[in-house]
Amino acid sequence: MTSKTGSISAGVLQATLAWARMIRIEHSIFALPFAYMGLFWSAEGWPGWQVFIFLTLAMIMVRSFAMTHNRLTDLPLDALNPRTRDRALVTGEIQVRQAYYFLAASAVIFVLACAFLNLPVFLLAFFALAWSAVYSYTKRWTSICHFFLGSVLGLAPLAGWIAYTPELTLPAVFLFLGVLFWVGGFDILYSTQDMEFDRENGLKSIPARHGAATSFALAGFSHVNAALFFLLAGIAFAASWPYYLAWFVVAVVLFIEHRIISPDNLERLNVSFFTLNALVSVILLAGVLADVFLVSG
Repeated sequence: MTSKTGSISAGVLQATLAWARMIRIEHSIFALPFAYMGLFWSAEGWPGWQVFIFLTLAMIMVRSFAMTHNRLTDLPLDALNPRTRDRALVTGEIQVRQAYYFLAASAVIFVLACAFLNLPVFLLAFFALAWSAVYSYTKRWTSICHFFLGSVLGLAPLAGWIAYTPELTLPAVFLFLGVLFWVGGFDILYSTQDMEFDRENGLKSIPARHGAATSFALAGFSHVNAALFFLLAGIAFAASWPYYLAWFVVAVVLFIEHRIISPDNLERLNVSFFTLNALVSVILLAGVLADVFLVSG
C-alpha cells in the first residue's frame, strides 16, 4: 500500500511539474508584479482582499490560457525545433486533448474571476482572451510580433488599475507602454537563438529578418523607451523618491542586460532573459509599495 501510494504521489508530482513547465509558471513574475503596481497605485494603498485575490486569480488564469494556446498553436514547430523538442506536448507528457480541456478551464475561471472585480473588467475579459490568443499567430504574419507580445503583457498594469478604479489614467497608460517596450526588447534578444530556425521555416521575427546586430540595436532602443515610460509613469502619478530610486536601479539592470550579451556571444542569454528581467518587475513593484505604504501612506 505504501509503495502504491508513493507511486501515485510521484505520478501526481511529475504531472504537476509537466504542467508547470508547459505554462512556464516561473515567468508569471514578468506580468504579475505590474498588475499589482497598477492595483496599489490605483487604490493608493491596500485595495482589500477581494480585489487582490480575484486579480491574482485572473492573472494566473489568463497567463495559463495564453501559454497553453501558444503551445498548442506552435506544436508542429516545437516538434521541429531542437530547442523545444522536450516540451511536454511534444514528448507526450501532456496530451493535446488534456491541453484543450485546460485551455477551456483557464478561460472560464479567468472570466469568472473578472466578474468578481467589476463590470468593465468583466466585459474586457473577453478582449483580453482574444488578444492573448491572437499573439500565437503573429510570428507567422509580422516581424513586430515581439511588440505584440509586449502589448499582451502590457495589459497587466491596466488590468490592475481598472480592477480597483474602472477608468484609464495616464500612469496606467505609461506603465502599459513601458511593459510593451520592455517585453518587446527582451523578446527580440531571446529570439536571436532561433534566428536560423525562423528563417528556414518562414517565421517572421526581427532577428530572422534583420540579423543579430540590428536586433540587438532595436532591443536596446526598446529598453531605452521602456525606462523612459516607467519614469513618466512615476511622474504622472506624482510618486515619491522610493519609486525613482527603484526606477534608477531598473535602468541600471537594463543597461547590464545589454552588456553581458552581444550578437557574437549569447552564452549568458538565459541570465539576461530570466534573471535580470525578473528583477525589473520585482524592483519596480518594491518601489511602488514603498511609495504607497512608507512615504505617501
